[in-house]
Amino acid sequence: MNYMLRESKSHGTPEYPYSHYTISNLRHSFQMPVHWHDELEVIYVRQGKLWVNVGGTVYNMTGGQVVIVNPRQLHLMGSDDMSVRYHTLLFPVELISFQSQDELEQTVFHPLRTGKLMLRTKVPEAVLTPENLALLDRVVQINDRKNSMYQLETRLLLLRFLMEVLRICPLVQADTDEEGELQREMLEYIRIHYKDRITLSDMAKQFHLSSKYYSRYFKEHFHLTFSEYIGQIRMDHARELLENTDLSVTEIAIQCGFSGISFFIRRFTEANGCSPLKWRQQHKNAEKYATVSYKTAEL
Repeated sequence: MNYMLRESKSHGTPEYPYSHYTISNLRHSFQMPVHWHDELEVIYVRQGKLWVNVGGTVYNMTGGQVVIVNPRQLHLMGSDDMSVRYHTLLFPVELISFQSQDELEQTVFHPLRTGKLMLRTKVPEAVLTPENLALLDRVVQINDRKNSMYQLETRLLLLRFLMEVLRICPLVQADTDEEGELQREMLEYIRIHYKDRITLSDMAKQFHLSSKYYSRYFKEHFHLTFSEYIGQIRMDHARELLENTDLSVTEIAIQCGFSGISFFIRRFTEANGCSPLKWRQQHKNAEKYATVSYKTAEL
């Protein structure tokens, strides 16, 4: 049994694999579902409060603080603070490496990329000087502009910030994470089969567990019920299809695994504060640099 696939949502483009998201102006509390990806992720809180759970450890963040999520680390985040504003910067290690077989590649970039070594999650206060935070502020200001000079500047700024992190906190040995591997298999199975009418009982059988134990395990480790989690996955994909395709609302409901068009419209409106068609009008072909809001969506 091996469902070890990377997160289905792509970040950036093949030509420029970098993404920047800004989340602000929340109208209600939110919790993103647990997930993982092959990219590094820098989470930079500008104001307000945000909690981030990385590998089971919770970091309570406030304005001016930064955490780093290493490739393949399970993580989730959320906030009850309507004033929170934060940025997530996602990019593969290759974006900032020189991709040459020198000592730097062998001792830093290759071990980081393959998961043998990792950056410490919480960036210490000693690194978060006004000068170093200004590096991230400039990255945010540049956003993901297509101009090659801006792309070069973004890479150099990210490399400079991580260099400052490594000056204070050297890379650490990555722990063997058999529990994390099992959890990633569970999440990947859902990502592959979320369009099907999979049930908690189906999942329990797939992983040779009782339904009662699987339900308790899922809630304990992923901080959502199975129903809430698969509902969020379906809703995320529905939003993505509304923004990036011309599929009808009915086709999207079917492709995302909802049981019917009326049920989908009702759930979508409850979760997002507007109908699917209204969402499409507001977000289709919009820039990634935009306000994003989330709300738990159940089956």
